[in-house]
Amino acid sequence: MSSDALLKFNNKELTLPVITGTEGEIAIDMSRLRADTGAITFDEGYANTGSCKSEVTFIDGEKGILRYRGYPIEQLAEKSNFVETAYLIMNGELPKPHQRARFGRLLSDNAALREGMVRFIQNFPRDAHPMAVLSASLNALGAYYPHLASNNHQQDLEHFDEAAAVAISKVRTIAAHTYRVNMGKPFNYPRPNFGYCENFLHMLFTDPYNEYIAKEEVARALNLFLLLHADHEQNCSTSTVKMVASAGANLFASIASGVCALWGPLHGGANAAVIEMLQHIHDAGDDGTKFIAAAKAGKGQRLMGFGHRVYRNYDPRAKIIKQSFHDALASLGIKNDPLLNIAMKLEEAALNDEYFISRKLYPNVDFYSGLIMRAIGLPTDMFTVMFAIGRMPGWIAQWREIAANPKGRIYRPRQIYTGHTLRNYVPMRERIEAAKRA
Repeated sequence: MSSDALLKFNNKELTLPVITGTEGEIAIDMSRLRADTGAITFDEGYANTGSCKSEVTFIDGEKGILRYRGYPIEQLAEKSNFVETAYLIMNGELPKPHQRARFGRLLSDNAALREGMVRFIQNFPRDAHPMAVLSASLNALGAYYPHLASNNHQQDLEHFDEAAAVAISKVRTIAAHTYRVNMGKPFNYPRPNFGYCENFLHMLFTDPYNEYIAKEEVARALNLFLLLHADHEQNCSTSTVKMVASAGANLFASIASGVCALWGPLHGGANAAVIEMLQHIHDAGDDGTKFIAAAKAGKGQRLMGFGHRVYRNYDPRAKIIKQSFHDALASLGIKNDPLLNIAMKLEEAALNDEYFISRKLYPNVDFYSGLIMRAIGLPTDMFTVMFAIGRMPGWIAQWREIAANPKGRIYRPRQIYTGHTLRNYVPMRERIEAAKRA
């Protein structure tokens, strides 16, 4: 294949370099286009624009492939766990025993919140959305750890391991405390002898004189949920993190911006939308039969949790989490939840009905993750918070790529201006007189 592309514009020929990624992805380098021609490209939503080079995650949507640092998601889900995978994503390699032990100690040592941060969270209204509290609290970490948030990338990178551990460990404590405040319950302190997910579930659900000990299947389902969401290439929130990082912002400010982007219903709200869809079906007195028939007739509402913008085949994460979801349900003894019953009917149709199969409307990871969060006992406004906890390693790794690039430039997209051309200011008196004449 040619190493260059030829562009003809205004009777000129411009040679553009072609970049080939390690997995064969092809990109035409347009970085000199404006300087050499005075023109820019127009790509609304950046769907065809490569904004960066990255070594973190590879996706092939046509083949249903997802790899973190080259490792297939299927192998990591089977053999690894969220903490080890987080280390891999952030550092590029699987940890050696002493590295894993050190990372575990950093997570344990940084699990608790300072009392000022506890009061900060408690001072939000009880009905404040957890994503608002999460984004504000992550940003506030920079004030509590100024040596990790200098807004000087070189200095911040010197403390990267500590900063990453603070973010990954405290995000679950912030989330758990926010949930407890919203529920009007006392705060639970982290238990250093518990694993990452077991500790989180303890902080969420332990009540006075009734300690919550997570069932193995539930902890495994949560672990898988976090691992499967740990990174997903240059999506909206990740691109936001990198945009903010490109300005020189510290890690905590950058990941807080990612939370804000994830909060948008078109990005991180899909798992909650699944539950809302199921509730709507139930409230209509339907067991899913009418909903499926309406969908096939083209008259139904949007089918949430099925199909995927990136994966044109089965979402590989859905295949993995499906069995864990069913195991968690069995361990919790949930057999007759009407919403879950509807979900199982939709799942059966999507996997066996030719209408859904031919259109590749398979259940995606949001379908199962929403159901897992519901089964665990979390309200829907916490679902996107859980997504943010899982995505934290990816955001941190992507921030690091920006911070460690000595040739990095601030992200500054261009635009095509479509507003008024030059016009002159009209004083108020003349505007009033013109209005009277009109």
